[in-house]
Amino acid sequence: MTQETAPLPQILAIGSVLWDVIGRANHSMRVGSDVPGRITRLPGGVAMNIAMTLTRFGEAPAVLTAVGRDAEGEELLAAARSLGINTDFVYHSADLPTDRYMAVEGANGLIAAIADAHSLEAAGDKILRPLRDGRLGSASTPYDGTIALDGNLTRSLLEEISADPLFAAADLRVAPASPGKAERLLPLLNHAHATLYVNLEEAGLLCHREFDSAETAARTLCERGAARALVTDGGNLAADATADTVHTATPPQVLVTRVTGAGDTFMAAHMVQELRKSPRPDALTAALKAAALYVSGETAQ
Repeated sequence: MTQETAPLPQILAIGSVLWDVIGRANHSMRVGSDVPGRITRLPGGVAMNIAMTLTRFGEAPAVLTAVGRDAEGEELLAAARSLGINTDFVYHSADLPTDRYMAVEGANGLIAAIADAHSLEAAGDKILRPLRDGRLGSASTPYDGTIALDGNLTRSLLEEISADPLFAAADLRVAPASPGKAERLLPLLNHAHATLYVNLEEAGLLCHREFDSAETAARTLCERGAARALVTDGGNLAADATADTVHTATPPQVLVTRVTGAGDTFMAAHMVQELRKSPRPDALTAALKAAALYVSGETAQ
């Protein structure tokens, strides 16, 4: 009797998987505000947020990340598995703690946030071992599925990935973790198989200029070498550009009740639409709708 081999996951989310500690208030806030609200702890991180959204749409992603061998890490992975996320390929570190993210949100949006992703950064290319050792791929047979890559990785590791044959056959979908880490994506700007997902501010940081519209930003990123760029601008027009074409759409207008994770939701929803072979204009519209539902406090299906 032969043992059946489990099929490889068709989508990987590589990057931060951590605990999100979010304080939300229904009041507008400024520096020094002290107001009543709610504090929650939920699985988060760019890679985790993308993976969670993918599972809501019926996909079965795997995450490549670093998690500590601590109670927080075990609890986090258990939560991920309960959501349908494959954690078989996670790197477990005995000497690094599980990462965390802390944010404060008011009625006027994100007030401040701190991302403690030092363990992911310290783990470096250890999180990529399954792509080398035959579990997910190797140099001779690189992984050929879809990869969501998150800017919480160090710039040096992203530089390695940009030239690594392990990623030569994959459909790379790339997003910064935050505007402060946008320039880490520069090594991937000219990657032939990479699609960039950025907001207007992040596009400006990558191009070292300010933009007044997502359409102009997306066109400029392609002029700078990007194979494809999707640029969002909150509730304003969003754009999906290649060197040849640009598609635009406006998000539905909703009451915003949360903002952390909105960009990750947009990216994951867009990836799902494209996996289902939706035309580019339809995929953009559907992803914007999913992100709008998310920020309104609802869940897209």
